[in-house]
Amino acid sequence: MRKRNLFVPNKLAYTRHQELPEVGCILCAIAQGDPQVTNLVVGQADGFIASLNLYPYNPGHLIVFPERHVLDIRELSDQETLRFLSLTKICMEVLDELYQPQGYNLGCNIGAVSGASIIHLHQHVVPRYPKELGLIDIIGGARVIVEDPTATREKLISAFKERGMRP
Repeated sequence: MRKRNLFVPNKLAYTRHQELPEVGCILCAIAQGDPQVTNLVVGQADGFIASLNLYPYNPGHLIVFPERHVLDIRELSDQETLRFLSLTKICMEVLDELYQPQGYNLGCNIGAVSGASIIHLHQHVVPRYPKELGLIDIIGGARVIVEDPTATREKLISAFKERGMRP
């Protein structure tokens, strides 16, 4: 049986750099509140930001990144590394509470050859669910995200605020 690659059609222009905002670094622009970029931030604490991924693999797919421009996790101090991981844990707790995933994929792609499309340290927090593929996914050959990211953002902002974080 031959596997087909599934992709998000609206990400194609992004990966070809056709729809990128005119900013130096997209994550720095998010951290600075630049109006040219889509604001999907759900929580901030101690120099780190949690944001929805603009092209999610699943509802609740978050990225965690430092406010300052950092390329590699080895550039973080020990204290910053703890804060980075602490925010990642909080993301998982919030997602557990709101979405009840059965697992997670966590990871950083560091360097272009690793698949990093954004050259600013960020960790993906991807909630995983049993039987993720549905009928439309299989027949239509496309991944269907079942929740509007703006609705996801509102839920997550409230949950992060309950933990003392600002959006």
